[in-house]
Amino acid sequence: MIGKRFLSFTIALVIIFCACIFPRNAQAAVLKTGSRGASVRTLQSKLKRWGYYNGSVDGIFGAQTESSVKSFQRSNGLSADGVVGDATAKALGMDIKSTQTSSSSNSGSNSSNVYLLAKLIYAESRGEPYKGQVAVGSVVLNRVESSSFPNSMAGVIYQSGAFSVVADGQINLSPNETALKAARDALNGWDPTNGCLYYYNPAKTSNKWIRSRPIMLTIGEHVFCK
Repeated sequence: MIGKRFLSFTIALVIIFCACIFPRNAQAAVLKTGSRGASVRTLQSKLKRWGYYNGSVDGIFGAQTESSVKSFQRSNGLSADGVVGDATAKALGMDIKSTQTSSSSNSGSNSSNVYLLAKLIYAESRGEPYKGQVAVGSVVLNRVESSSFPNSMAGVIYQSGAFSVVADGQINLSPNETALKAARDALNGWDPTNGCLYYYNPAKTSNKWIRSRPIMLTIGEHVFCK
């Protein structure tokens, strides 16, 4: 009798454990109103690049993000429920589980990259519109991806002659919260320049070579070019 009771108790515990664990794992692969974190920032960045989202890339899944997801879903023949499940994630080219895992495991590395990029953004573009600050960060990241530049953020930023703020010491200034936020947005995929590799202030630059580059857009006092 005791053995049967023990067995029944054990089975009940297993059922309760599974009921608690599996729903959480299932929810980890779904983004919806109330979700937060790196996966949401990636989602917002993609939607912003494609013209569905005009809000901040802040990692908070609110009403505006939900509305943007619904618009994307309608445009792609998906059920417009505002929830990013497997089908919507696939259409977005996202792997939610992978994003969440890599965000957790690389948090230390990401922190150092955010701070270094924020230092460059602050030194180069403090006082510029927020979009322009993100754009400066994007240029750095675009260079990292280009075969014509060093393949690391530090390599790009400290490349000889690349940024005057490195030579004059402004790179050592402490970035403010705006620069830090701009660095995070750039690292999470928001590129207002659409792939530009250069920028300059026409009022302060006389270099003929950089002025010969085709200008793609202007944000604040900076022009961005490829």
